Amino acid sequence: MLMIKRRDWLLHCSLWAAAPLALAAEPGKRIVVLGDSLSAEYGLARGSGWVALLEQRLAAQKISAQVVNASISGDTTSGGRSRLPALLKQHRPTLLVIELGGNDALRGLPLDMSRDNLRAMCRAAKAAGAKVLLVGMQMPPNYGAAYARDFAGLFEGLAREEKTGVVPFLLKGVADRADAESWFQTDRIHPLAKAHPQMLDNVWPALKALL
Repeated sequence: MLMIKRRDWLLHCSLWAAAPLALAAEPGKRIVVLGDSLSAEYGLARGSGWVALLEQRLAAQKISAQVVNASISGDTTSGGRSRLPALLKQHRPTLLVIELGGNDALRGLPLDMSRDNLRAMCRAAKAAGAKVLLVGMQMPPNYGAAYARDFAGLFEGLAREEKTGVVPFLLKGVADRADAESWFQTDRIHPLAKAHPQMLDNVWPALKALL
């Protein structure tokens, strides 16, 4: 009888000791950033873009989250839509950040097509159990006032429709500065490294709320 009790006690102790290890082994949050050159560090030293800075901020604030940067320079909403199923299957994100649409506008692609692609990505991510953050962009006035207005409203409108998080304008505080030219690379499209902390600040409140 004593031996049985002792064995039970040892089993109880071993299970209790293993519990913290099991908790520590639980996977943290996984953030997948599906973007274009603005998120892919185009023209920048590796580790200086806003996605890399996001990893540093999460670590500094002791938020357990893995960041996967699945951004490709030149990508469109169509490209992102085609790549997303494999990314969802491979990484199983808890949060998907979609930063796409700028190249659609630069190529003059129909807004309805961009909207359909973004909507499909939102729904696919939610069906896979991920929250979604849409990161919006704006076009300069020379693209036409009506087009620029409709494009800017695309992201917030879709976020309301699909009940996702939204960042209205990734380049707020950069592209709308009086000295904006000095914050961009020579192509006047891609921000310099000094702009990326501001870009992260634009994304951070909405992203942190979803975490």
